[in-house]
Amino acid sequence: MPRSVNIKEHGPSARPLAWWLATLLGLALAINFVDRLVLATVAPTLLTQLHLTAAEYSYIVFAFMLGMTLGQIPAGALIDQLGVRTGLASIFAGWSFSNMAQSIAQSVASFSGLRFLMGAFECGNYSAGVKSVGEIFPADQTALALGLFNSGSLLGSVVAPPIVVYVAQHFGWRDAFFLPSLAGLVWIPLWLRAARSAKRIRLPKEQAQADKRIGIATLLRIRQTWGVILMRAFSGPLSQFYWYWLPLYLVRGRGLSMTAMAGLASLSYFVGGVGQVGGGYISGLLIHRGWQVDRARKSTYALGTALAVLGTLLAPLTRSSFGAALVAGIGIFGVNVMSNHVIAVITDVFPDQTLARVTGLTGVGEGVIDMAMTLFTGVVVERFSWFPVFVAAAVMPLGSLAALFLYVRQCRPINENEFSSRV
Repeated sequence: MPRSVNIKEHGPSARPLAWWLATLLGLALAINFVDRLVLATVAPTLLTQLHLTAAEYSYIVFAFMLGMTLGQIPAGALIDQLGVRTGLASIFAGWSFSNMAQSIAQSVASFSGLRFLMGAFECGNYSAGVKSVGEIFPADQTALALGLFNSGSLLGSVVAPPIVVYVAQHFGWRDAFFLPSLAGLVWIPLWLRAARSAKRIRLPKEQAQADKRIGIATLLRIRQTWGVILMRAFSGPLSQFYWYWLPLYLVRGRGLSMTAMAGLASLSYFVGGVGQVGGGYISGLLIHRGWQVDRARKSTYALGTALAVLGTLLAPLTRSSFGAALVAGIGIFGVNVMSNHVIAVITDVFPDQTLARVTGLTGVGEGVIDMAMTLFTGVVVERFSWFPVFVAAAVMPLGSLAALFLYVRQCRPINENEFSSRV
C-alpha cells in the first residue's frame, strides 16, 4: 500500500478492505513472532549443544536488539517514503532469509551477526502496521484495529513453542530456524495483491507538503514525542523479557522438560495475548459509550500497568510451575494492553504522515532499554538468580505510566503551532 493511501476517505464501502489489510498485518506479525521466538524456544537445547552460558545467550539477543534499534529510524523513513505495500514486503523477505540462515550458524559470532540483520529488517514491521492502521481507521476503531494487528503476536507466540519444539525434536534445532521462515514467502504475494487495490486514493497535496516539513528534528522538539518514546521505552522491554527469557526460565529456573516448557509458555503467551485485543476493545467500548478519547486511553493504560506490575512480581514467587506460568500470563496481558495503547496514543496525537517515523523513534527508545535489560538479565541470572530480574522488570511499567501523564498529557491531535515549540 503506497504512502498516498487513505482508506478512511472511501467511506463504508472500503471497510472490508481495511479490515482485510489489518488481518494481513496481524498475520505478518504472527509470522514475525514465530521467527523471533525460534531462538528463545530452542535456547535450552542451543545452550547445551553449543556449550553457551546465559551471558553468551544474552549477547546474541543483544545483537538482535541492536539491529532493531539502529534500523528503526531508517525503516520508518523508508516506509513513509516508499509506502507500506513495497516497504513491508521488502523487509519481510529480509528477515525471513536472515532467520533461515541461522540454521547453519555455528558460534556466538555467527548467530549474533544474523540476529543483527534479522532485527534490522524486523523493526519496520511495527512501523508499517501503525502507519496503515492510523491511515485507515477512525479514532473509535483505532485501538481495536491495532488490537487485531497486535493479535498476531498472540497467535505467533502461542503456536511458536509447540511448533518449534516439535520440529526441533523430530528434525533438529537447525530445521526449527529454516522451516517456519517459509511462511513469510507465502504471505508476501498475498499482501502485494491486497494492498495494490487501494492505489487509486492519494493524499492531498498539502499533506504531502507537510510530510516533508515535519522531519525528525521537528518531532524531537515537542514533548509529546518524548512522551511516547518514554512510554514505549519503559513498557516494551518487559515484553522482550518474556519473549526471550521465559522459556529459559521455565527450563532452567523451574526444572521443566522442553515439552512441558512448550505447553506452559504457550499458556502464558495465550493469556497475555488476549490483552492485545481485549485492551483495544475496552478502550474503544469506552469511547463508544461517551468517554473522551483521552480518558479512555489513560484509564485502560493504568489498568494494564497494574496487571503488568503485579503479574511480573508474583510470577517467581508462585510455587507451582503452572501457577507461575498463569501469573506470568497476567503480567504479559497487562504489558500487551500497554503496548497496544502506546501505539493508539501515537495515532491519536501525531499526523498520519509522521506515524512511521514517530514509531521508529519510540523503537529506538525501547531498543536502548532492551539492550541494557538483556545484558543485565544475562549477568544477573548467571551470577545470582532470576528473582532480581523479575523485580526490575516489574518496576519499569510505572515509568511508562508516568510518561503518559507527565509528557503526553492529553491524547489529542497536535496542532500546527506545537511543532514549533520546544520540549
